[in-house]
Amino acid sequence: MRRGIAALGAIALTATLAACGGTTAPAADTAESSAPATEAEAKVGALTIWADDTRYSQIQELSENFTAATQVEVNVVQKSVDDMVDEFIAQVPTGKGPDIIITAHDKLGQMVSNGVVGPADISGIKGKLAPSAVQAVTYEGQTYGVPYALESIALIRNNALTKAEPATFDEMIEAGKAAGKEYPFIMQVAAEGDPYHMYPFQTSFGAPVFKQEADGSYISELGFAGEEGTKFAEWLKAQGEAKVFDTAITGDIAKQSFIDGKAAFTVTGPWNVGPFREAGMDISILPIPSAGGQPAQPFVGVQAFFASAKTQNQLLVNKYFEFLGTDEAQTKLYELGKRIPAMPSVATKVDDADIKAFAEVAGSGVPMPAIPAMDAVWGFWGVTEANIITGKEAPAEGWMKMAENITNAIKK
Repeated sequence: MRRGIAALGAIALTATLAACGGTTAPAADTAESSAPATEAEAKVGALTIWADDTRYSQIQELSENFTAATQVEVNVVQKSVDDMVDEFIAQVPTGKGPDIIITAHDKLGQMVSNGVVGPADISGIKGKLAPSAVQAVTYEGQTYGVPYALESIALIRNNALTKAEPATFDEMIEAGKAAGKEYPFIMQVAAEGDPYHMYPFQTSFGAPVFKQEADGSYISELGFAGEEGTKFAEWLKAQGEAKVFDTAITGDIAKQSFIDGKAAFTVTGPWNVGPFREAGMDISILPIPSAGGQPAQPFVGVQAFFASAKTQNQLLVNKYFEFLGTDEAQTKLYELGKRIPAMPSVATKVDDADIKAFAEVAGSGVPMPAIPAMDAVWGFWGVTEANIITGKEAPAEGWMKMAENITNAIKK
């Protein structure tokens, strides 16, 4: 692997993948000694990368391959996942902070609005990336950063109870009932609602949270405020009355009930597959069935490398981004982190059937909106869904009131 990356690193890829940025400083022919791991400031002649606790050692190993290929030193700094982006936003305007940060794409809007992240031209690898990955790093028509991993939920089937591959929600419930267990299907809802897990069913009614431009960029105009949204709300009411959705079902209850064989199907993410396998379950990962006639599109989270808008090492950032655009680097990232690759060509070659299946589902999903307006959505959205399920609010009236409240909150 190291030899392959080194060989590719010698090829000039700047024409096909070059990050855009502000004023660039000439890169030294040979990097100076890197700063200690506790140093947070970028150093000219060496790259500083911030990574969270989970990815710190992974990015260290990946960057060793980059250094072997380019002779550019990389200083990887471990940061708390809870504080990293806030610290990045605070430090970059002062000329401090890293050259590159690795984080989820849903922070992109916040970073762009604060002027701390620089654009990146990924046109050379755009065709190799999953469409949702490209959309995720696109903000107001401009691309930022290099995606490397996806995450989404999917339908999980207990193969001991059924072999059905339902295309529709009704088919799933019918197959689940035929299994004769306590629940035909179980999914977390909880008292506050769960729009994240409910979203693929909502999109199958043609009711996305926000409208999108042709390039996939979200705009702060609600997409679920019309007839499609109220149809979904009416469907929610019906599922609540049938006890298919129950606000008493938390994430822990849904997980344990599925492990205990009380349900034929559940909707969850990769984080629960390990516990299911460890419990000895025979499971399959399937696309989420449509409830409203259109494709069920789950939210997709995208992990990406983003460049500081104030980096003094733009040429080295460009070089690192070129390296990240290779199949070899993307494969190494998968091997180190076991996350769904953002490149389908890499995902199809992995030897993990679960990862391949999740990659297929994520490929049909849509990126979580990264626009600031998203912050105004979650609270109203979840509570309204829960209230409709329990009958506390009438579907159409409750849904339209929610849309009005969110719109007003966005305008503030």
